[in-house]
Amino acid sequence: MKPPGGGSSLPDDGPFLVVVNHEDQYSIWPAGPEIPAGWTPVGRTGTEQECLGYIETVWTDMRPRSLRQHISHIEPDPTEVAANGPESRPQFRGRVRGSR
Repeated sequence: MKPPGGGSSLPDDGPFLVVVNHEDQYSIWPAGPEIPAGWTPVGRTGTEQECLGYIETVWTDMRPRSLRQHISHIEPDPTEVAANGPESRPQFRGRVRGSR
């Protein structure tokens, strides 16, 4: 098993902590050693499989937070489109780079 950000393998015995970084990316870390800079515990502790199972249920969008925020400025909210119809989608005006 690899720690957040790669590096040496972690022990296979637990307990483990679920940690998250500023981009809302999740990982697990042994409960004993100091958590690496940039990672914060989310309050979930358990075996490796329990922690990975928790991550699987909460980390449903693998895109980093910065990408989700960037895209939210150019894509409409799907719930808004459902409520207001397809005409609420922004219309593209202009050329795509590389097109003639």
